[in-house]
Amino acid sequence: MGFEWPWQYNFPPFYTLQPNVDTRQKQLSAWSSLVLSYCRHNKLYITNVMEIQESPLFNNKKIQRKLSLESVQVVLEELRKKGNLEWLDKNKTRFLIMWRRPEEWGKVLYQWVSKNGMTNSVFTLYELIHGDDTEGEEFHGLDEAMLLRSLEALQMEHKAEIITLSDSKGVKFF
Repeated sequence: MGFEWPWQYNFPPFYTLQPNVDTRQKQLSAWSSLVLSYCRHNKLYITNVMEIQESPLFNNKKIQRKLSLESVQVVLEELRKKGNLEWLDKNKTRFLIMWRRPEEWGKVLYQWVSKNGMTNSVFTLYELIHGDDTEGEEFHGLDEAMLLRSLEALQMEHKAEIITLSDSKGVKFF
């Protein structure tokens, strides 16, 4: 199934950040929503600014409009303020996009564990994100760093314990 673009995507002024404060805030909100939806649809977790600026997300070839690098950074900074983005380097070139926060991923994982009667079971991180049992689940293919954060959130709730195995990490669910 293809990604459904919002109406603004084909509206040329959308690609120029507006000077009016109210209009700009609505525009940044629309961009933020679009970025999260696009990343969720494409299961993007870690990417870099240059890559995403050239992607269809910020570059609409159909109407020959592209959001400037400076504007892309403003949109990404807006997402950071909302808690949906974390910079991975000092120069702000690579980032982790969180279209679902770690606590939310933790809930999704725990629901799957409970639904399948797997509490008191031990899994490797690999099994959870690449295993046959999780195929078709929303967290299948989840970035490992994001998985660890979601498991840390579950650990805080005493629903899981992260364990170190000989050459990798695992988790026991309670």
